[in-house]
Amino acid sequence: MEYLKALILGIVEGITEWLPVSSTGHLILFEQFLKLDVSEDFWNLFLVVIQLGAILAVVIIFWNQIFPFGIKKKETKIYIKKDIFTMWLKIIVACIPAAVVGLLFDEKIDELFYNPLCISIALIVVGIAFIIVERKKLSPKITDITDLTFNTAFLIGLFQLIAAIFPGTSRSGATIIGGLILGVSRTVAAEFTFYLAIPVMLGASLLKLLKFGLNFTGFELAILFIGLISAFVISIFIIKFLMNFIKKHDFKVFAYYRIVLGIIVLGLSIFA
Repeated sequence: MEYLKALILGIVEGITEWLPVSSTGHLILFEQFLKLDVSEDFWNLFLVVIQLGAILAVVIIFWNQIFPFGIKKKETKIYIKKDIFTMWLKIIVACIPAAVVGLLFDEKIDELFYNPLCISIALIVVGIAFIIVERKKLSPKITDITDLTFNTAFLIGLFQLIAAIFPGTSRSGATIIGGLILGVSRTVAAEFTFYLAIPVMLGASLLKLLKFGLNFTGFELAILFIGLISAFVISIFIIKFLMNFIKKHDFKVFAYYRIVLGIIVLGLSIFA
């Protein structure tokens, strides 16, 4: 039964990590019915580390766009792809705000804001923000990821910081909204969000692993592996779906969904 729970939770992670609907909000909702029979410390670790499966999906799908090295076949020499290398510098710049706050205040943030009330409010507020931004019909000025400036990348990083502080905001939701406000097209905003997730989730997972230690039981390792694999497989399909979806549609459907989910989570926090 615990293995089945891990499988379902991995699927939930793979779906909600990339859609701007808040994986945290969904996992809290599912926690009411599917919480694993494990220690509280391992449960908190599991919720973060299964994100590595989702990250692996990004790496595989966008490998050609994110790997900064190439090989000249005739000379068998390794060279640096300047555009991709520059993009990674922009990603690092965008990650600085969330990384600093996360390292300094990770436990305090969890203590203050990781609760159903705060998460439900974040779900609803960001949903409303999506509706407002989409109704303005902003014209994108940046339609290719190579045109993203360091300044714009840093400002998107500040939006990501909001998600790092307030669970339920949705990291992808916050960065996509930030990108749209800053004149970035939906496609570029979503793509940059995927890339940003790589160092952010790797760092968060490493931090949790260091705090927990590596003394896993065989049962705990099996649970982690199942969650990782299911999150990876589902993420492959969800990322491709989202990239195709946003070429023809806006984000309003996700906004309405967030508001409904926020009301449900709020109701659970009041009446549970």
